[in-house]
Amino acid sequence: LRQSACTPLWYVVYRNRPSAKSVIHTHSMYAQLATLLDPTETSKVLRITHLEMLKGVGNHAYDDILEIPIIDNRPSEDLLADQLESVIQEYPNCNCVLVRRHGIYVWGDSWEQAKTQAESFDYLFQSAIEMKKMGLDPGFVPLHGTYRVDEELAGEDANEPTAKRLKTNKDGWNAASNVDNARDLAANVVPILPRDAKHLLLDIEGCTTAISFVKDTLFPFVLEHLDSYVNALQPTEYNSLAHALSQDLTPEQQANEEVDTKDCSSMVRFMVKNDLKLASLKSLQGQMWKFGYERGDLKGHVYSDVIHMMQWMQSHGVKIYIYSSGSVQAQKLLFGYSIHGNLCEFLDRHFDISTSGNKKQAASYVSICQDLNIPPSDQVFCSDAEAELEAAREAGVGHVVMTVRPGNAPLTAQGRKAYPQVFSLLQLCGL
Repeated sequence: LRQSACTPLWYVVYRNRPSAKSVIHTHSMYAQLATLLDPTETSKVLRITHLEMLKGVGNHAYDDILEIPIIDNRPSEDLLADQLESVIQEYPNCNCVLVRRHGIYVWGDSWEQAKTQAESFDYLFQSAIEMKKMGLDPGFVPLHGTYRVDEELAGEDANEPTAKRLKTNKDGWNAASNVDNARDLAANVVPILPRDAKHLLLDIEGCTTAISFVKDTLFPFVLEHLDSYVNALQPTEYNSLAHALSQDLTPEQQANEEVDTKDCSSMVRFMVKNDLKLASLKSLQGQMWKFGYERGDLKGHVYSDVIHMMQWMQSHGVKIYIYSSGSVQAQKLLFGYSIHGNLCEFLDRHFDISTSGNKKQAASYVSICQDLNIPPSDQVFCSDAEAELEAAREAGVGHVVMTVRPGNAPLTAQGRKAYPQVFSLLQLCGL
């Protein structure tokens, strides 16, 4: 056995697309003919728009303009590496590169995804060739039919790529205003979960549940009832709580003028104000939320797609685990008293920072996999936090997925490139 002549090209893709797990190279008839639609053979890109199958290639919707880079062929495939790297960097939203008179390189976050995208691209190439025979330009935005120009864009060039149009939404996405969040919304609609994956680890905030529920409902509930709750504790219980809270504070934090290490309320308010994710605080919040859930004052928010995802995972033998900075008790309360009823039956295990450690440390994910008696490579982890995904990847977790929900922090340029994104957990099911 010897390495393929394409080996240098695999490294180019994996280096520039860290989320890619599989690269497929084919000598597709339609792919090579598509590179000849320009008879001068000087075109650097093939443009296709307004075809439904655009949804199958990732990062594109029906009315986006897909730009597929074309590089010139060379006597041997290893000589294509420099050209390939250049166009991959120039066209970050495209998951394939055409080689003139040769074929295609296409990649995905799993071999299933790469295969699906290869088939979708081939369909688009065939469509482009047939359209050319009919005298139609596959890259031209149709003026009639299903296409509609929004009123706010009526004065613009209809053939300008969608991604380049200025968005003027006042509400925006991810709690931002007057910004272009189109890149965060470029859905990857092909399945993310590998077919043989049986272990799914989920974050809560920004993943299964709106961040606003925690910050606007749960946290205020604790502060509103804090004084009455701690004042009703027995002296020994109060002193034990005060000791636990103070032990979790650093000496510098204990010295803060807002903190009285003998006053539970002052320490809790300081922790909440500074968004400190400490075990003692999470434990106290869990106890108080239990009181609120059981009285009916609280109902856990869970996105509507989550219950259907859970049902699909259960029917396909996929185990679901929860890992959140909130205590295990708080997790069970949220899902047990959710707006969709008791969802705990779908969850196999719960982990928090007291059982497994800080979510931004790789060792925490190693610990979880050890508890589950599985190798990290078998785990799929979904979170809205880039630092958590990076820690999981460092731990060897096989697949890390960014969840994008309304109110989440906007993705950074690095995060957008580094992680596959889903906008509904049903996408994990390929739905």
